[in-house]
Amino acid sequence: MGLVLNNITKRFEQAAHDTLQDISFAIEEGEFICVIGPSGCGKTTLLNIIAGLEFPTSGDVILDGEIIKEAGPDRAVMFQESALFPWLSVLDNVIFGLQLAGKSKQEKIEIAHYYLEMVQLTHFESYHPHQLSGGMKQRAALARALALDSKVLLMDEPFASVDKQTRNKLREEVHDVWTKAKKTVVFITHSVEEALFFADRIILLGSNPGVVKSEFDVSLSRPRHIETPDFIALRAKLLEEIRIEVDKSVEQEYKND
Repeated sequence: MGLVLNNITKRFEQAAHDTLQDISFAIEEGEFICVIGPSGCGKTTLLNIIAGLEFPTSGDVILDGEIIKEAGPDRAVMFQESALFPWLSVLDNVIFGLQLAGKSKQEKIEIAHYYLEMVQLTHFESYHPHQLSGGMKQRAALARALALDSKVLLMDEPFASVDKQTRNKLREEVHDVWTKAKKTVVFITHSVEEALFFADRIILLGSNPGVVKSEFDVSLSRPRHIETPDFIALRAKLLEEIRIEVDKSVEQEYKND
């Protein structure tokens, strides 16, 4: 049945206006959705509401017909930082998320090995986080999230803290992993290029308050290459849409002053 956002509005206490207002869209099972928009438009807040880490002021998030009321194992979250436990090895970090899954020790090890191989970290399973590069930490975090076998994978700018070369490599690896695992993905990003690289559909949020301004179906064939004419043309279109929203946001701030 997929994931449905039904009229999601969020206003924080003592805020002058809604952070999010009347957000509605549906995500099909196995679809890769990217959410983009100017800073302050509520992208991370929206992701946290889907995760059950925040609660909407009004509206519902519905997963497979059930209203989400709290965080749960059916939604795995991957943050900007890897959030690995520094005292655990890479293998034990991946296993940790399986502690409540009711599986035997051997089953948990086999699952962890499967996903570490998928993200190309098999030879680093005994390493601790401080021994890993930034990109390797994010790959370990991805393996941990995938090992939960959740229905939905929520990713909040997971490549923001790594350099451009590593980011480009991670994009390719995440795309390959998604192609194999076919998880439903909600991916938050500031990068239009990144959104076009991944998305089946892109949701553009405006700001003050955060609202859905546009939805773009991305029909580019996979795997995608950022230098192709179709990719470049669509990127230009999206950048212009975002520029308009940023200009509106800045104008609104001046009015409020």
